[in-house]
Amino acid sequence: MTLHENGVPPEAEEDFAAWVAIDWADKKQVWALQETGSSRRQQGEIEASPEAVDAWVSELLLRFPGRRIAVALEQKRGALLCLLSKYAALVLYPVHPATVSRMRAALYPSNSKDDPKDADLQLDILLYHRKHLRRLDTDTVGTRKLQILVEDRRQLVDQATAYSNQLRAKLKQYYPQALRWLPDLHAVVAGEFLKRWPTLPLLQKARRETIEKFFHRHNCRSEELIQKRLDEVPQAVVATTDAAIVDSSVTMVLALVELMAVLRTHIAALDREIAATAAAHPVLPIVASLPGAGPVMMPRLIAALGTQRQRFACASELSSATGIAPVKHASGQSEWTHFRWACPKFQRQSFHEWPDTPSPNAPGPRPTIGSKSARAKDTTPRCGPWPSSGSVSCSAAGGTVNPTTNRSISRLYGGGVPVRTGGRMKLQPGGISQQARREPVSRSNGQLAQLPGVA
Repeated sequence: MTLHENGVPPEAEEDFAAWVAIDWADKKQVWALQETGSSRRQQGEIEASPEAVDAWVSELLLRFPGRRIAVALEQKRGALLCLLSKYAALVLYPVHPATVSRMRAALYPSNSKDDPKDADLQLDILLYHRKHLRRLDTDTVGTRKLQILVEDRRQLVDQATAYSNQLRAKLKQYYPQALRWLPDLHAVVAGEFLKRWPTLPLLQKARRETIEKFFHRHNCRSEELIQKRLDEVPQAVVATTDAAIVDSSVTMVLALVELMAVLRTHIAALDREIAATAAAHPVLPIVASLPGAGPVMMPRLIAALGTQRQRFACASELSSATGIAPVKHASGQSEWTHFRWACPKFQRQSFHEWPDTPSPNAPGPRPTIGSKSARAKDTTPRCGPWPSSGSVSCSAAGGTVNPTTNRSISRLYGGGVPVRTGGRMKLQPGGISQQARREPVSRSNGQLAQLPGVA
């Protein structure tokens, strides 16, 4: 029995012929269907293959010719969404898995779970709580391509960072001198050096002139640094002579070096593809006019804002959707404001890193947080022109930045900025009046006025 089995079915809003919910899985999908104007539900299973899904959708389209069908599913990205998004008659409503899980826990205290029951719950949410769902309206091909490219690039960069951390740990065991001579393990010269001399004894057997030519060939032009390295090589002491550690570590080091080289090549290819896609995007002139939006941040801001800016009625909706606005809990005399946990993490990271990017036209030094800059605090080696570590702290938005950037962040937060107080995030006024927030953010106010919800 479902929550509304004996209730009155909804009216034919938006001219939907039927309502469908699909509980997806790796091998099979369980679906539940209810026609508009009827209280009877049907259920069935389909294989998780393009052929089976296409045959099932074709039957629905023949059953309801020329009519649209609302579909609820626990995906906003994934295989099932890709299979269903190509049918224009299907209107997709993503349902957050936590919503289904908590409704199941509320209706079934025994915590019993099965796929048909979850499909029924999703159908209840679609039928009777659709005002809490947001219909999936796909953006342009260029925008969605850019969204995928920038996120894929960050994943590759994170993998390269993980490999460099593994490489650093291995070298500390048997070859710590290499870390002193080659601190940036992401650099090409570090990989070529370790491939040629993977152990200290092999390096000490090489002629001094050979090592010097190697550094010159890899564009190492500091003679003082080269001579310092060359002087330290004969005096270096082997960290361990245990063959088990040395031999296994050399094998792993060579594997990690090759993996990092492959990632470096494909990250560069992604950079070129991202630049070409962003250059052809129609929103580029508007985003390029924002303070601090350079070659690094422009593609990410385009991917975050997209072309369907009518989704956001005001700046607070944009900040909530991207996760940069905090969440407030109030009950009686108690009140608690905390970090927003459920949100698109990469979009939130983009908006957190944007304030730390100085405007090319802004005078003065780089924006700082406290007494040190965010870049100075981050000692993680870089791989390419983009930051390779995790996200910048949320307190970056409340740091000391140039006036133009501060005003733009105040706009994103609806007139305030989140700051960390006592370990919690709180929204504080950004020091800009309502009248000032309606004034131009920069010399490009004419272009920003075209962005609904930003002004």
